[in-house]
Amino acid sequence: MILGYMRPYLDDLTCRNQLEILKEQQCDCYITEAHSSPKKRESLNKMMNKLQPGDTVVVAKLFALADSTRHLAELLKQFVEKQAYLYSVSEKINTNPSSSVHSFQDFVNCLLDFQTDVISENTKKGMYEAKQKGISPGRPRKPDENVKRAIKMYQSQQFSLAQIKEETGISKSTLYRYLEN
Repeated sequence: MILGYMRPYLDDLTCRNQLEILKEQQCDCYITEAHSSPKKRESLNKMMNKLQPGDTVVVAKLFALADSTRHLAELLKQFVEKQAYLYSVSEKINTNPSSSVHSFQDFVNCLLDFQTDVISENTKKGMYEAKQKGISPGRPRKPDENVKRAIKMYQSQQFSLAQIKEETGISKSTLYRYLEN
């Protein structure tokens, strides 16, 4: 049996892109996780428990299946124990021994891409959650009164940049950035 597995993530919250990719693989059924959280992956757990020898789980990319390299290794171990296979379309990884064999370099590159996806998704998720809480990403802005005072001091041409920085806490680069606007 060919099982298509999908999980929402920020670049594909509705799993629409993943579904298009998996439809091309002619899956017998599709399993969609209800959420993107790494915790309580009920659909994944049910699927892994019901795997039969010879089944193949197809994912659009490794990140849809696993949340970390360690999690991926644990899942791969379960595939071996159940005599089932994994096929990741994006990375062209197929654990079925009858498929073409990749070089070690190909596997390392796939793992690097996977780890990049994990970091990218975690960063996007953190920024999204911060935005929902009203927190602006990046370095905190300087108080407006200090910036205004620094600009006045600079325009008066009576103070050096070092004096302006000492009195206002506004660096030369920050001052120039505000002057350009």
